[in-house]
Amino acid sequence: MNEAVSVREQKMSVLILRRFFKHKLAGAAIAVILLLALASIFAGLNPYSPTDQNPTNSFERPNGTHWFGTDELGRDVLSRILYGGRVSLAVGLLSTFLSIVLGIVVGALSGYFGGWTDSILMRITDAFLTFPTIFVLIILGAFLREQQLFILQNSIFVVVVIIAALSWMWPARLVRGLFLVLREKEFVTASRAMGGNSLRIIVRHILPNCVGPILVSGTLQMAAAIITESGLSYLGFGVQPPTPTWGSILSTAQNQIFRAPWLGFFPGFMIFITVMAINYIGDGLRDAFDPYVIHTER
Repeated sequence: MNEAVSVREQKMSVLILRRFFKHKLAGAAIAVILLLALASIFAGLNPYSPTDQNPTNSFERPNGTHWFGTDELGRDVLSRILYGGRVSLAVGLLSTFLSIVLGIVVGALSGYFGGWTDSILMRITDAFLTFPTIFVLIILGAFLREQQLFILQNSIFVVVVIIAALSWMWPARLVRGLFLVLREKEFVTASRAMGGNSLRIIVRHILPNCVGPILVSGTLQMAAAIITESGLSYLGFGVQPPTPTWGSILSTAQNQIFRAPWLGFFPGFMIFITVMAINYIGDGLRDAFDPYVIHTER
């Protein structure tokens, strides 16, 4: 029986992958994200440092030597964007992972047990949803940077934590809704009748059926996290210099937009293409995990 279940799960995985790559834009988006990730990881291969200054080459237009030109201090813009990609992608991925994990825990407990557990957890969730996100992010960013604890001196860690702390509520409500429906299904009742404990039922039987919506939600969370990090850096409350980020590059470019338009165009385009690619991946995942379409194609 276990072998039959394993074979069925493998067939389902193949069907989901096939449906995902039928979405041509999603497949292209995967390639774009992989290319951006590899370019950021191997940014050190660029001959120019993102922090080395050369005032004699300031505001150099894009050319064969500096593909994206140079800024007001003569720093290579391409190198700064590649290193900034490390920050944006890392913040987006890590904050999304933390918010999804926390959301799954809260939503699963709330949806499965119901009653007073559901009431307490959902009231806490509703309270967090009332916070004005951008103002709280700014206040938390400024406050945490003033702390003397060593771990808080890593501003990337700070940005990841404060973004995750204010974005777990949506996956929590999503998972709660899914658990409220799935806990009444026959396979859950059968598992209880066979003596399955709550932890096993949640992890082994209900949660795997929530993977599709959670993954789709995760792509939206990651896109929003990248935009949030860029916005915070643009306002000066995100990752601090000398670490380059797309938002901080945009911030310094705003006063030179007419003199050196490439300073604002390239980081803005990187944010745009990254967020668009992640959203298309979400669209592909949504289609791939559509239960009605999967059922009709089996």
